[in-house]
Amino acid sequence: MPNRNSQPIVSLLIPVYNVEKYLAECLDSALAQTLSNIEIICIDDGSTDASDTMLDEYAKKDPRVKVIHKQNSGYGASMNRGLDAATGEFIGILESDDTMLPNGLEVLFNAAKKHGANVVKGNFNFYWSAPNEKIEPFPLVLKEECGRLVDVIEEPRIFHQKPSIWSGLYNREFLVQNGIRFLETPGASYQDTSFAFKAFAAAKKAAFVQDAIINYRQDNESSSVNNRGKVFCVCEEYAEIERWLSELGEGDRARLLFPVEQTEKYDSYMWNYVRLAPEFRLDFLQCMQKEFQAALDAGQVALSDFQPWKRVNLKLILESPEKFERENATYADAGAVGRAMHYLKHGGPSTLFAYARARMSHEL
Repeated sequence: MPNRNSQPIVSLLIPVYNVEKYLAECLDSALAQTLSNIEIICIDDGSTDASDTMLDEYAKKDPRVKVIHKQNSGYGASMNRGLDAATGEFIGILESDDTMLPNGLEVLFNAAKKHGANVVKGNFNFYWSAPNEKIEPFPLVLKEECGRLVDVIEEPRIFHQKPSIWSGLYNREFLVQNGIRFLETPGASYQDTSFAFKAFAAAKKAAFVQDAIINYRQDNESSSVNNRGKVFCVCEEYAEIERWLSELGEGDRARLLFPVEQTEKYDSYMWNYVRLAPEFRLDFLQCMQKEFQAALDAGQVALSDFQPWKRVNLKLILESPEKFERENATYADAGAVGRAMHYLKHGGPSTLFAYARARMSHEL
């Protein structure tokens, strides 16, 4: 049994809001960690189901579980409350509908100590519980990235992967020193985006492990954005990243990071765009046009920084969001062949070849 009076080495943050269906499984996985000297900080964001009662019951059974009850104010505010309450050397994150593999924290912690890393990143599994249980590994981390320290500004591939902040571990002092917190916007859309970018942008010492850390639940995902209040949430996250970069105080590092941020921003914006209800898409494209034109004018990025097929789309959006929306409605519905013809028409054979090669190597 761990010494309950000792300083925890990891503070595991679990934001909770109306997730009674999955909460017990999540908490059980946290308590089953082989790294036992931890504190588990559960932040209840004003749940209206039985989640709050369940949390209090777990706290009575195990003193490692600490519960913060607060009025509903969104994911970012909950996470910041957790960061403020944390006392561990490292911060871990577990979403309340996911589960953590039993050795997840231990694997991350050992890698952090071995390499003296500020941030450690692992892989995760996609997980379905219905209609039949299924686990599908997602190899976000590559073998050649493991076993050494990495400054991701020199190897920026990780910026273009799913943020998945919950498959990582973060040195708490490092977060404080670099002003890395969550944007406190209402709702819970994209609020891992700015945190993930800032953590890796500031981490000159990052480490990676190939072990899966989390079973990331797919049953509970929303497939589209139908609420106008969430259409521009992703824009707020990138505005926060750009604010943070402008205050970084390291001219060369910020200069190198802006093109990385802008190319990642394109990927995130296009992911958001295809998920929007049709009535919101043109407004979003017009916002995208304005923001990317401003970045180009400021010299923060060049069109040549984008992969050829993405450059084709961005140029079309910059020229006419209305035309891009009309064309997208045609080529997107035609699947891979339709997209290929679109890139051939607007970018020529070289763009089509680059797109096809990336598709074959799963780089899209």
